[in-house]
Formats: sequence, C-alpha cells, structure tokens
Amino acid sequence: MEGFDKIDDFERNDKDEIFSKAVRAGKRTYFFDVKATRKNDYYLTLTESKKKFEDDGRFHFEKHKIFLYKEDFDKFSEGLKEAIEYIKQNLETTEDIKIDTFSSEASKELSNIEFEDLQK
Repeated sequence: MEGFDKIDDFERNDKDEIFSKAVRAGKRTYFFDVKATRKNDYYLTLTESKKKFEDDGRFHFEKHKIFLYKEDFDKFSEGLKEAIEYIKQNLETTEDIKIDTFSSEASKELSNIEFEDLQK
C-alpha cells in the first residue's frame, strides 16, 4: 500500500496548482496562483517577487505572499477596486500625465523602428 500512497500524493500535488498567471511590472513580478486544498476547494495566492542584489553581485528573490480564500474574494476585490479608483481620481498630477504621455509616445516610436535603423 505504500506505493499507492505515494502515487495518490503525487496526483494530489499535481492538482494543487490549477492556474497560474505571472505579471511583470518594472522590478517586480506578481504571481496569481489558483490552488486546491485536499477537499478540492480553490484559493488564491498572490505573490510579489523582487530581485535583490548583494554587495558582491549575487542576487536572491525577496517574496511576499498573501493567501486569499474564496469566502473573502468579494470583500477583497471590492476593497482593491475602491483603493485603485481612489488613487486614479485623487492622484492626477501633471507629472503623472507626462509619464503616461511619454510612455505611449515612446512605445509608438519603438514599435516603428525598422531593422535598417539599427545599422546607422
């Protein structure tokens, strides 16, 4: 029966991660992972990962993780939505507008680069 337990654990571990989405945002990467409990209830882990460099050039990843359970999904998403809307409505400075304008103009210029332009 020992082999059966190992196979059962392997299959369960294989099912633990149901869905994963990585979002790169500057120096950080955010991971949204849907996982399953032993009773097949789903939950979400939100992970922020940042690459940190040591003085000698070595690096490691600093990670912060939040576990979000299905009974909290609605309240969490409502709070997140409100916080984002507040920021969008109350933090529109001219500096923010310039950054957004530059970003969109720069991306247009970069997307229009011809291969011959790189040889100049």
